[in-house]
Amino acid sequence: MDQFQLKNMTIQPNSVVALTYDLYTTENGESVFVEQANQENPLIFLFGTGMMLPKFEENLSGLAAGATYEFHLSAEDAYGENDENAVTELPIGMFNDTDIPPVDAIIPLQDNHGNQFRARVTEVSDELVKVDLNHPMAGQNLHFKGIVLDVREATAEELSHGHAHGLDGHSGH
Repeated sequence: MDQFQLKNMTIQPNSVVALTYDLYTTENGESVFVEQANQENPLIFLFGTGMMLPKFEENLSGLAAGATYEFHLSAEDAYGENDENAVTELPIGMFNDTDIPPVDAIIPLQDNHGNQFRARVTEVSDELVKVDLNHPMAGQNLHFKGIVLDVREATAEELSHGHAHGLDGHSGH
């Protein structure tokens, strides 16, 4: 942790947080590893701006650099329950003949209001591509554990941009 400055600042709104995490879900009563952010490639974010899950931030609030943490989020507090109505069919004509996505592909979509989101292809036929609009982790309870590496005040530029600019606040944005 020598590359990170240990300060007494605690995680609060408008602070930039760098942390590691190991993320697990539970399948058939067993803990299953999903992903990790390590010291070489930490998660760095602007706290309190709505970029992260609210309950994720709530569990980190008040921690200082060097603190370890471990907490569970229910599916409801994470990405929501799996919504069976969040499945739709797209006409095959939306895709070029050479770009028809395979089953399980994640494809980018945009609604009539310009909102962008991703969908997972669940079925492909001669006429339709069926997609699931649920978040890939919907319906899953999450288990996080990790270490807070650094906490610092956000720069004026980061606050105006609404996101962190790296560990030192200067990522060239």
